[in-house]
Amino acid sequence: MALGPRLDLRQSQSLVMTPQLQQAIRLLALSNLEVEAFIAEELDKNPLLETGADNVEVRDADEPEPKAETGDLIASDAVIDGGGDAGEALDLDLNSETFHQDSASDGGPMDGNGSQSVSTSSLSEDGPDFDSFAAHDVSLQDFLLSQAAMKFAGIDLLIATHLIELIDEAGYLKVSLLDVATRLGVPKAQIEQVLEGIQAFEPTGVGARTLSECLALQAREADRYDPAMARLIDNLELLAQGRISQLQRMCGVDDEDMADMIKELRGLDPKPGLRFGYDQTSSITPDIFVTARKDGWAVEINSSSLPRVLINRRYYTELSAEGHQDKTSKAWLSECLASAQWLVKALDQRQRTIIKVASEIVKQQHAFFRDGVAHLRPLTLRQIADAVELHESTVSRVTSNKYLSCARGTFELKYFFTSSVASSDGGDAVSAEAVKSAIRNLINAESPNAILSDDTLVELLKNQGYELARRTVAKYREAMGIGSSVQRRRAKALEARAA
Repeated sequence: MALGPRLDLRQSQSLVMTPQLQQAIRLLALSNLEVEAFIAEELDKNPLLETGADNVEVRDADEPEPKAETGDLIASDAVIDGGGDAGEALDLDLNSETFHQDSASDGGPMDGNGSQSVSTSSLSEDGPDFDSFAAHDVSLQDFLLSQAAMKFAGIDLLIATHLIELIDEAGYLKVSLLDVATRLGVPKAQIEQVLEGIQAFEPTGVGARTLSECLALQAREADRYDPAMARLIDNLELLAQGRISQLQRMCGVDDEDMADMIKELRGLDPKPGLRFGYDQTSSITPDIFVTARKDGWAVEINSSSLPRVLINRRYYTELSAEGHQDKTSKAWLSECLASAQWLVKALDQRQRTIIKVASEIVKQQHAFFRDGVAHLRPLTLRQIADAVELHESTVSRVTSNKYLSCARGTFELKYFFTSSVASSDGGDAVSAEAVKSAIRNLINAESPNAILSDDTLVELLKNQGYELARRTVAKYREAMGIGSSVQRRRAKALEARAA
C-alpha cells in the first residue's frame, strides 16, 4: 500500500451549540436571584436593555419591530400562570452535544448525579449511599452537627445543637453560658458539660470562648500544654506588648525555650472555623408559588425577584438615525439589538419551561400538597421528562437551585423526587420521605417504658403497609438524627430525672 498525502470527504452530524444557546442552558439552571444578577450585568453591557414598570405595553420578541415613531418597548413578562398555555419550552438533548455548561447537580451520567437520590434504578432497598454525595464545601455548623449526632442524645443533643448554632464563623462561642442555661431551662453545669464535649470536636479549638481557651485546646491536643505553655497562653497580652523578659520569669524558661514556645504558639490556628464555609442562616427566596384553587392548583413564577426586561426601541431609533455613524458603529448597534431580542426571548422560554415542569410536579404530587408528607409518592426525573415531553437533563436543570413555596412551607424542587419503598400488601410503592415520616411519628409516640427497637419498628411499619429491612429502618432513623433505642432510653430517663 502506497503511503502519501490524500484528501477525503467525510459527512457527519453533530450538535454545535451557539453562544446564545449555551447562555439559555445556563439561565435554565439558575435561580431567580441568580438570573436577576445576570440581568444586571446585561443591563450594564447593552444600552438598549432596561427595566420598566408593569404598565408598559408588552410585545413578543418574535413580532415585527414597531415603526420608529411609535417608540414602544418590548418586554418579557416575569409572571406566568400555570393554568395558561405553556407555550414553547426550552429543551435540548444534552447527551449528544459537543459543548455544554452543566449545573452543579448535573455532573456525570444522568442516572447518577443527574437524578441523584431520585432514580430508583440506581438505588438499592437501603436507599442511596450518602457518602457518595459528600459536599465539597461543608459548613462549620453542618460539620459540628454531624459530630454531635454521634456523641450526644436526648436533651444533651438539643443543647449541643443550640450551642453549635451560636458558634460564629471563626469557631468561637461568644455568649454567656448562664444566659443559655436560663433560655433552655437546664442547669448551667449541664451546659458546661455539653460545651466541653463540643470542644473535643474537629477542628481543634472550636467552641472556645476566648483566644486563650482556643489556643489551650489546640496545645492540649498536641500534648504541649505544660505549665510553662499554660502561663504563656494565659498572658498573651504581655506577648503582644513584647514583654518577653517578664514572660520568661513567669514561665521559668530560658531564651531558647521561650523562642521555641513562641514558635509553637504561632503554629496554632487562632480562628479554626475559617477553614470551613460559613452557613449563616438566611431566608430562602422561593422561585415558584403554588396556591390552592377550587379547580386545582395555581403555579406561578415569583415576579418580585425578577426584573421586567425591556428593549428601548426609541433609543435604538435615535442612534440609528444619526447619519455620521460608520459601519463598525452600525454593526455594533445591530448586534446589541439582536442580543437584547434574544435575551427577552430566552427569559420567556425559561419561565415557560419552569412553569411547565413545576406544574407537572404539582400534578404528580398533588396528594402531598393536599394531605402532607405521608402521601409523598416516589418520583423520578424521567417520569416528569416523559410527561412534559422534555429531555431528562432539561428537567434536572429546571429543578436545580429552585424553591417552591406552598401552604405547607418552602421546599427545594428536588425534594419532590424520592426513591421508592415497596408496599407490603402489593400495592403502589411509597416514597422514602413518607416512610421517614412514619418512623418519626412512631418514635415520637413511644412510651418511656416501652422504647421501640428497630426490629419492633420493622413490624409496626409492616402493619402500616411499608416493607423494609431492619438495616433500612436504622439508616432512615440515623439520617433523621434519631438515636438508637438504647440512646433514647437513656435520654428519656434523664428527662424524667430532670423533671
